[in-house]
Amino acid sequence: MDPNSKIYVAGHRGLVGSALVRRLAAGGYRNVITRTHAELDLTRQDAVQEFFGAHRPEYVFLAAAK
Repeated sequence: MDPNSKIYVAGHRGLVGSALVRRLAAGGYRNVITRTHAELDLTRQDAVQEFFGAHRPEYVFLAAAK
């Protein structure tokens, strides 16, 4: 991955997701995108498609769980 790549981390507030965000930051990745559940409900397909269409992340890490 290029350090300027757009990277979306779903679940960035959890144990695994927060560790991923910290590791990416330590690795020099500058374009990490995060959204809270209130900002992006991953159970709503229309909201997810709109988000991906607008932000077009190159990589996605899915660490969101319930």
